[in-house]
Amino acid sequence: MDEELKKADNNLKKYRKSIAFRSIFGIVVLLAVFAGLVGYVGYDGFRDSLLEQYEDGALLTASTAADIIDGEDLYRYNQSEGHSGDYIEAFNELQALCNSSGSAFIYVIQPDQSDYGHIRFIFSVSNYEMDFVPYEFGYIRETTNDEYREKYRSLYEQRTFSEFVVRDKGEIETKPHITALIPLRGSDNQVKGILCVQRQLDELNELRLEYVNKVVFVLIILALLVTIGQSVYLHRTLLDPLSKITDEAQRFARENVRRGSSLTDTIKNVDEIGMLAGSIDQMEEKIQDYVDHITEITAERERMGAELSLATRIQEDMLPNEFPAYPDRKEFDIYASMTPAKEVGGDFYDFFLIDDTHLGVVIADVSGKGIPAALFMMVSKIMIKNQAMTGAGPAKILETVNDQICANNREEMFVTVWLGILDTETGILTASNAGHEYPMVMADGTGFEILKDRHGFVIGGMPGLKYTEYEIRMEKDSKVFVYTDGLAEAQNAENEFYSAERAVEGLNICRHGNPEFIVKWMARSVDRFVAEAPQFDDLTMLCLEYKGKEEKKEKEDNGQS
Repeated sequence: MDEELKKADNNLKKYRKSIAFRSIFGIVVLLAVFAGLVGYVGYDGFRDSLLEQYEDGALLTASTAADIIDGEDLYRYNQSEGHSGDYIEAFNELQALCNSSGSAFIYVIQPDQSDYGHIRFIFSVSNYEMDFVPYEFGYIRETTNDEYREKYRSLYEQRTFSEFVVRDKGEIETKPHITALIPLRGSDNQVKGILCVQRQLDELNELRLEYVNKVVFVLIILALLVTIGQSVYLHRTLLDPLSKITDEAQRFARENVRRGSSLTDTIKNVDEIGMLAGSIDQMEEKIQDYVDHITEITAERERMGAELSLATRIQEDMLPNEFPAYPDRKEFDIYASMTPAKEVGGDFYDFFLIDDTHLGVVIADVSGKGIPAALFMMVSKIMIKNQAMTGAGPAKILETVNDQICANNREEMFVTVWLGILDTETGILTASNAGHEYPMVMADGTGFEILKDRHGFVIGGMPGLKYTEYEIRMEKDSKVFVYTDGLAEAQNAENEFYSAERAVEGLNICRHGNPEFIVKWMARSVDRFVAEAPQFDDLTMLCLEYKGKEEKKEKEDNGQS
């Protein structure tokens, strides 16, 4: 900033302070009195009314959930340790109710009846649109506080038929919320467990904000009235010259062209305002020299931004992005997502029907980022799909694509690929791995595990390579989760990696969900871990669930149709 700019800035600040002090002082006093009166009268009424609505909504959801979970069934659920078909069916119904009702948590617990100091979780589901992690079956934790302990005791001793806990003050681990508690009785009318529904008090905060906004609106109107009165007095002595200076500054900022006459021709003040006008005239003369150059740079950046935006849309259209992907096919379910670190990325996924009984599944990670990686990604994706449609096996497909890419790869780029072909009749998934991350498989329904398959070399590394393939026998409800290194290598602000082990733990928490739920849950898990740290690499995830052959086909195979 040159000397003229500094002089103009100092003079303008001096006059602004003088005007602001006299204009704002009276406004502040009136606003403070008005805000205090309105806030005192209306705040408690708003809060109490909304809490009653929250209690009614939470109790209604709890009653609906109690129709799903019978207290008599808790013994069987404990015996099966949460693995029975009835338990999973009830778990899914609670999950659906939690999402549809807008609740944060729905859970069923059995307190330690000796002192109610510990609780054991039988069911625990959370709304996938909220950042909460449910507890696993059988998880034991201390009772939150004495209030919860007395509520549990009252319900078990059948002194009350329902209870509420409101936590909106003090230190709260899950933000302000309300919890409705109702007992689950068995056939002997004894309490077997407690069903709890937790709802966040977001609406209460919104109404509080709405209330404050109304008060602020009234205060602004009052401030305008006071300011107008004072402006009449100040206009002739200060505001008119300052208004001309402001108008000229805004005009120049908008048009970037000096006008024919200068400010000093119209403002004849010999005080600081006249000095300010002269300073602005000098600044306009110097600033205009830079405008043309800045305009050229801005235009170039806008053009590049438009091209990047178009490239992003083209890349998104290259990937399957309509879900459910195959609504008429009941043998399997699939979902995937890709989040680039820049406007465009080098990760990609693909899935396609090779014929009526074979589904091809691909996930890959191109070296590098940005537009070069995106171009290489598109070429690789097309080549892999074209070879897969010939009916060849995964290993042969990778061998052919590798030779094709190596034949014209002067930039020496490469891509890691995991390719699988699912036989929807038998459930056998034949796969081959070209330097990609290990898949995570849930084959028996008990949980996900890392499958350390045999890696081949990356595609594009050298020609003439051979790849091996292996089989995964997919039983009913088996799942396969594949991903790029952007998952395991995601870092938080402390430079800690998310890691494959943490990914397995996260998958096992949401293992009963469908592929869409699992992928979205894992994306939120990574976001919570990374927090404010910047995204370093592209993140792509895909989940495939095998549900078994369609009932119609099974009957035809058995000669029943």
